[in-house]
Amino acid sequence: MFRKPGAYVPVAMSLAALGIVLARIALFGVAREPDEGAAAHWWQLLMGGQLPLIAVFMYRWLPRAPRAALLLFGLQAAAALAALAPVYFLKW
Repeated sequence: MFRKPGAYVPVAMSLAALGIVLARIALFGVAREPDEGAAAHWWQLLMGGQLPLIAVFMYRWLPRAPRAALLLFGLQAAAALAALAPVYFLKW
């Protein structure tokens, strides 16, 4: 089931959002700026854009294969939390 785009695209989007945050920290440090900048906008688009994909995936696969769908949902949630953690802990 992980070969289905609805399963791996949200995980890839979360990992891309995490990569954006880590690259931003590596290049510019953790100092806050008055303007959010492009990195913050890309992060917001990636994190918000995956929500409808996850909803469609769960709607489609939860009745068919509940165990596998919940396992993949847990993976998607873990990836999203990994992308949210630096933003939360650095108070951006």
